[in-house]
Amino acid sequence: MFLATNNSLNAAAATANAGSKINAPAGLKTTADAANEALMAKSGTTASMGQKDFLTLFTTQLKCQDPLDPVKNEAFVAQLAQFSQLEATTGMSETLKTYVESMSGERMMSSTSMMGKTVSVPDAPAVVQAGKPVQGFVSLPTGAEGVKLQVFNDKGQQVATQTLGSQKIGDMPFFWDGSSDAGTQVPDGNYTFKATVVSQGKTTNPSVNVLSVVTGVNQQPDKTILLEVAGGKSVKLSDVQRIGS
Repeated sequence: MFLATNNSLNAAAATANAGSKINAPAGLKTTADAANEALMAKSGTTASMGQKDFLTLFTTQLKCQDPLDPVKNEAFVAQLAQFSQLEATTGMSETLKTYVESMSGERMMSSTSMMGKTVSVPDAPAVVQAGKPVQGFVSLPTGAEGVKLQVFNDKGQQVATQTLGSQKIGDMPFFWDGSSDAGTQVPDGNYTFKATVVSQGKTTNPSVNVLSVVTGVNQQPDKTILLEVAGGKSVKLSDVQRIGS
Protein backbone atom coordinates (compact mmCIF):
# COMPACT_ATOMS: atom_id res chain seq x y z
CA MET A 1 0.00 0.00 0.00
CA PHE A 2 1.53 3.35 -1.04
CA LEU A 3 1.16 6.10 1.57
CA ALA A 4 1.39 9.76 0.53
CA THR A 5 4.50 11.50 1.90
CA ASN A 6 5.08 15.07 2.97
CA ASN A 7 7.03 16.87 0.26
CA SER A 8 8.40 19.55 2.57
CA LEU A 9 9.63 17.10 5.19
CA ASN A 10 11.18 14.87 2.55
CA ALA A 11 13.00 17.83 1.08
CA ALA A 12 14.21 18.80 4.56
CA ALA A 13 15.46 15.27 5.17
CA ALA A 14 17.32 15.29 1.87
CA THR A 15 18.97 18.65 2.74
CA ALA A 16 19.97 17.29 6.14
CA ASN A 17 21.63 14.31 4.55
CA ALA A 18 23.58 16.67 2.30
CA GLY A 19 25.09 18.41 5.31
CA SER A 20 22.69 21.24 6.10
CA LYS A 21 21.04 20.52 9.44
CA ILE A 22 17.38 21.47 9.40
CA ASN A 23 15.16 20.29 12.23
CA ALA A 24 11.48 19.46 11.77
CA PRO A 25 9.07 21.36 14.06
CA ALA A 26 8.94 19.92 17.55
CA GLY A 27 6.35 17.21 18.05
CA LEU A 28 5.73 16.78 14.31
CA LYS A 29 5.88 13.19 13.00
CA THR A 30 6.31 12.15 9.44
CA THR A 31 4.03 9.61 7.85
CA ALA A 32 6.88 7.08 7.82
CA ASP A 33 7.44 7.57 11.57
CA ALA A 34 3.75 7.06 12.29
CA ALA A 35 3.65 3.95 10.12
CA ASN A 36 6.70 2.46 11.81
CA GLU A 37 5.28 3.11 15.29
CA ALA A 38 1.94 1.50 14.35
CA LEU A 39 3.62 -1.55 12.87
CA MET A 40 6.02 -1.88 15.84
CA ALA A 41 2.97 -1.94 18.11
CA LYS A 42 1.83 -5.04 16.24
CA SER A 43 5.14 -6.84 16.82
CA GLY A 44 4.58 -10.52 17.64
CA THR A 45 1.25 -10.68 15.79
CA THR A 46 0.33 -11.30 12.18
CA ALA A 47 2.22 -9.15 9.66
CA SER A 48 -0.78 -8.57 7.42
CA MET A 49 -2.56 -5.21 7.54
CA GLY A 50 -6.27 -5.27 8.19
CA GLN A 51 -8.93 -2.56 7.94
CA LYS A 52 -8.32 -1.35 11.50
CA ASP A 53 -4.56 -1.11 10.92
CA PHE A 54 -5.06 0.85 7.72
CA LEU A 55 -7.46 3.30 9.35
CA THR A 56 -4.98 3.80 12.20
CA LEU A 57 -2.20 4.70 9.78
CA PHE A 58 -4.57 6.76 7.67
CA THR A 59 -5.79 8.92 10.56
CA THR A 60 -2.22 9.25 11.88
CA GLN A 61 -1.17 10.53 8.49
CA LEU A 62 -3.97 13.10 8.60
CA LYS A 63 -2.89 14.29 12.04
CA CYS A 64 0.80 14.51 11.18
CA GLN A 65 0.72 16.16 7.79
CA ASP A 66 2.35 19.54 7.36
CA PRO A 67 -0.43 22.17 7.56
CA LEU A 68 1.61 24.38 5.22
CA ASP A 69 1.82 21.63 2.60
CA PRO A 70 -1.15 19.28 3.11
CA VAL A 71 -1.59 16.21 0.97
CA LYS A 72 -4.29 16.71 -1.62
CA ASN A 73 -7.69 15.12 -1.09
CA GLU A 74 -7.30 13.13 -4.29
CA ALA A 75 -4.31 11.30 -2.82
CA PHE A 76 -6.29 10.21 0.26
CA VAL A 77 -9.25 9.12 -1.84
CA ALA A 78 -6.92 7.10 -4.06
CA GLN A 79 -5.50 5.32 -0.99
CA LEU A 80 -8.99 4.50 0.28
CA ALA A 81 -10.03 3.15 -3.12
CA GLN A 82 -6.85 1.07 -3.39
CA PHE A 83 -7.31 -0.43 0.06
CA SER A 84 -11.00 -1.15 -0.57
CA GLN A 85 -10.12 -2.97 -3.79
CA LEU A 86 -7.40 -4.98 -2.05
CA GLU A 87 -9.74 -5.89 0.82
CA ALA A 88 -12.45 -7.01 -1.61
CA THR A 89 -9.97 -9.15 -3.57
CA THR A 90 -8.70 -10.76 -0.36
CA GLY A 91 -12.25 -11.50 0.76
CA MET A 92 -13.07 -13.02 -2.61
CA SER A 93 -9.95 -15.20 -2.41
CA GLU A 94 -10.92 -16.52 1.03
CA THR A 95 -14.47 -17.21 -0.13
CA LEU A 96 -13.20 -19.10 -3.19
CA LYS A 97 -10.80 -21.12 -1.03
CA THR A 98 -13.65 -22.12 1.30
CA TYR A 99 -15.79 -23.08 -1.69
CA VAL A 100 -13.05 -25.25 -3.20
CA GLU A 101 -12.52 -27.03 0.12
CA SER A 102 -16.23 -27.73 0.48
CA MET A 103 -16.39 -29.02 -3.09
CA SER A 104 -13.45 -31.33 -2.37
CA GLY A 105 -15.40 -32.83 0.51
CA GLU A 106 -18.43 -33.34 -1.71
CA ARG A 107 -16.29 -34.98 -4.41
CA MET A 108 -14.87 -37.33 -1.80
CA MET A 109 -18.35 -38.33 -0.62
CA SER A 110 -19.69 -38.73 -4.16
CA SER A 111 -16.68 -40.85 -5.11
CA THR A 112 -17.64 -43.44 -2.50
CA SER A 113 -20.49 -44.42 -4.84
CA MET A 114 -17.75 -45.96 -7.04
CA MET A 115 -17.12 -48.65 -4.41
CA GLY A 116 -17.77 -52.09 -5.88
CA LYS A 117 -17.97 -50.80 -9.47
CA THR A 118 -15.65 -51.83 -12.27
CA VAL A 119 -13.31 -49.25 -13.84
CA SER A 120 -10.63 -49.46 -16.50
CA VAL A 121 -7.11 -49.12 -15.08
CA PRO A 122 -4.02 -48.97 -17.32
CA ASP A 123 -1.56 -51.80 -16.60
CA ALA A 124 -3.42 -52.87 -13.46
CA PRO A 125 -2.89 -56.40 -12.15
CA ALA A 126 -5.60 -58.87 -13.15
CA VAL A 127 -7.03 -60.60 -10.10
CA VAL A 128 -7.94 -64.23 -10.79
CA GLN A 129 -10.42 -65.53 -8.23
CA ALA A 130 -12.55 -68.68 -8.39
CA GLY A 131 -12.15 -68.91 -12.16
CA LYS A 132 -13.88 -65.61 -12.82
CA PRO A 133 -12.83 -64.26 -16.26
CA VAL A 134 -10.63 -61.17 -16.49
CA GLN A 135 -11.72 -58.51 -18.94
CA GLY A 136 -9.98 -55.52 -20.45
CA PHE A 137 -9.12 -53.71 -23.65
CA VAL A 138 -6.19 -52.37 -25.65
CA SER A 139 -6.47 -49.01 -27.42
CA LEU A 140 -5.49 -49.20 -31.09
CA PRO A 141 -5.63 -45.67 -32.55
CA THR A 142 -4.28 -46.89 -35.91
CA GLY A 143 -5.68 -50.41 -35.84
CA ALA A 144 -3.35 -53.41 -36.05
CA GLU A 145 -2.17 -56.10 -38.41
CA GLY A 146 -1.72 -58.39 -35.43
CA VAL A 147 -1.83 -58.40 -31.61
CA LYS A 148 -0.26 -60.76 -29.09
CA LEU A 149 -1.30 -60.82 -25.43
CA GLN A 150 0.95 -62.41 -22.84
CA VAL A 151 -0.02 -63.19 -19.24
CA PHE A 152 2.55 -63.36 -16.43
CA ASN A 153 2.18 -64.52 -12.83
CA ASP A 154 3.49 -62.60 -9.81
CA LYS A 155 6.91 -64.26 -10.30
CA GLY A 156 7.24 -62.91 -13.83
CA GLN A 157 6.69 -66.29 -15.46
CA GLN A 158 4.59 -66.44 -18.63
CA VAL A 159 1.53 -68.62 -18.11
CA ALA A 160 -0.69 -67.84 -21.10
CA THR A 161 -0.49 -66.36 -24.59
CA GLN A 162 -3.19 -65.23 -26.97
CA THR A 163 -2.52 -64.26 -30.60
CA LEU A 164 -5.11 -62.19 -32.45
CA GLY A 165 -5.33 -61.21 -36.09
CA SER A 166 -6.12 -57.92 -37.80
CA GLN A 167 -7.94 -55.36 -35.62
CA LYS A 168 -9.96 -52.25 -36.41
CA ILE A 169 -9.18 -48.76 -35.15
CA GLY A 170 -10.48 -48.26 -31.61
CA ASP A 171 -10.53 -50.29 -28.39
CA MET A 172 -9.93 -54.00 -28.79
CA PRO A 173 -11.77 -55.85 -25.97
CA PHE A 174 -10.54 -59.17 -24.62
CA PHE A 175 -11.21 -61.59 -21.79
CA TRP A 176 -9.12 -64.31 -20.16
CA ASP A 177 -10.77 -67.19 -18.36
CA GLY A 178 -7.70 -68.05 -16.31
CA SER A 179 -6.56 -70.96 -18.47
CA SER A 180 -2.85 -71.53 -18.99
CA ASP A 181 -1.17 -72.53 -22.26
CA ALA A 182 -1.14 -76.07 -20.87
CA GLY A 183 -4.93 -76.03 -20.63
CA THR A 184 -5.07 -75.99 -16.83
CA GLN A 185 -6.64 -73.39 -14.54
CA VAL A 186 -4.06 -71.05 -13.04
CA PRO A 187 -4.06 -70.56 -9.24
CA ASP A 188 -5.91 -67.57 -7.77
CA GLY A 189 -3.72 -64.47 -7.53
CA ASN A 190 -2.51 -61.41 -9.37
CA TYR A 191 -1.45 -61.56 -13.02
CA THR A 192 -0.16 -58.94 -15.44
CA PHE A 193 -0.69 -58.49 -19.18
CA LYS A 194 1.68 -57.42 -21.92
CA ALA A 195 0.45 -56.44 -25.38
CA THR A 196 2.60 -56.48 -28.50
CA VAL A 197 0.99 -54.69 -31.44
CA VAL A 198 2.10 -54.56 -35.06
CA SER A 199 0.58 -51.55 -36.82
CA GLN A 200 1.68 -49.84 -40.04
CA GLY A 201 4.93 -51.78 -40.00
CA LYS A 202 5.83 -50.75 -36.44
CA THR A 203 5.86 -52.89 -33.29
CA THR A 204 4.74 -51.26 -30.01
CA ASN A 205 3.75 -52.29 -26.50
CA PRO A 206 0.71 -50.18 -25.55
CA SER A 207 -0.87 -50.20 -22.11
CA VAL A 208 -3.37 -52.92 -21.35
CA ASN A 209 -6.47 -51.56 -19.62
CA VAL A 210 -7.80 -54.07 -17.12
CA LEU A 211 -11.34 -53.81 -15.76
CA SER A 212 -10.86 -53.83 -11.99
CA VAL A 213 -13.22 -53.53 -9.03
CA VAL A 214 -12.93 -50.38 -6.90
CA THR A 215 -12.14 -51.31 -3.30
CA GLY A 216 -11.49 -47.88 -1.79
CA VAL A 217 -11.33 -44.12 -2.29
CA ASN A 218 -8.38 -41.96 -1.23
CA GLN A 219 -8.03 -38.16 -1.27
CA GLN A 220 -4.50 -36.80 -1.58
CA PRO A 221 -3.24 -33.61 0.15
CA ASP A 222 -3.66 -31.74 -3.15
CA LYS A 223 -7.34 -32.86 -3.19
CA THR A 224 -6.75 -35.38 -6.01
CA ILE A 225 -9.17 -38.32 -5.75
CA LEU A 226 -7.61 -41.77 -6.17
CA LEU A 227 -9.60 -44.95 -6.67
CA GLU A 228 -8.01 -48.01 -5.13
CA VAL A 229 -8.73 -51.17 -7.13
CA ALA A 230 -8.36 -54.89 -6.56
CA GLY A 231 -4.75 -55.97 -6.89
CA GLY A 232 -3.29 -52.99 -5.04
CA LYS A 233 -3.14 -50.36 -7.79
CA SER A 234 -4.65 -46.87 -7.68
CA VAL A 235 -5.89 -44.65 -10.47
CA LYS A 236 -6.88 -40.98 -10.56
CA LEU A 237 -10.61 -40.47 -10.84
CA SER A 238 -9.97 -38.03 -13.71
CA ASP A 239 -8.06 -40.76 -15.62
CA VAL A 240 -10.89 -43.30 -15.55
CA GLN A 241 -12.09 -43.89 -19.11
CA ARG A 242 -14.69 -46.58 -18.55
CA ILE A 243 -17.02 -47.49 -15.68
CA GLY A 244 -19.00 -50.71 -15.46
CA SER A 245 -21.49 -52.15 -13.02
